[in-house]
Amino acid sequence: MARRQCTSEYKISPLKKAARELLGYPHPRRVPRGVYVEQAIGISTDEFTRAKDSGVKYLRNVFPLIDLGWDRTRCADYLAERGFGETVKSACVGCPFHGNAGWRWLRDNDSDGWAEAVEFDKAIRDGYPHATTQGQQLRGQYFLHRSCRPLDEVDLDPPAPGKRHLRLVSTKAVEEDDPDGCSPWSCRSGTPVTEERAA
Repeated sequence: MARRQCTSEYKISPLKKAARELLGYPHPRRVPRGVYVEQAIGISTDEFTRAKDSGVKYLRNVFPLIDLGWDRTRCADYLAERGFGETVKSACVGCPFHGNAGWRWLRDNDSDGWAEAVEFDKAIRDGYPHATTQGQQLRGQYFLHRSCRPLDEVDLDPPAPGKRHLRLVSTKAVEEDDPDGCSPWSCRSGTPVTEERAA
């Protein structure tokens, strides 16, 4: 696992920058006391631990789904009732926390996104060139898929019913352990590894 910077660099920092610009106080101007932007983030009650403060006084995070008492199922029902039942999870195209179902959806429904993910997977194989020239050599290679194989070579299709497969993890785990997607201040990263599990 490489350094995790996507949430900070690609979500939190740009949103803070945009908030300052909306307020009329771009960096390095100081935002006056009491002036702030309110940002609504769609975290549901079953993910309440992901609800976090912005960490700055000029940007206040609010969580309307938690205020409504809605869990993920209620959100999905609400979307389905209004004709949006096929709404997919939000996630970055190159997120290494996709499971097979997420990668398969991308491959089958978003050809441009799939091509971008495959290209990104190949580009990260030996790490970031600047970092490796600065003496921070990789131990191994990077891959987006959890199998540590090139993304465009992985069999993402579920096994046919009744077909037997020998796997180190169950098919159910590979299919259903997809992260619930990401939102600002709260990127999903799968089940945390504890010292007991790592031993």
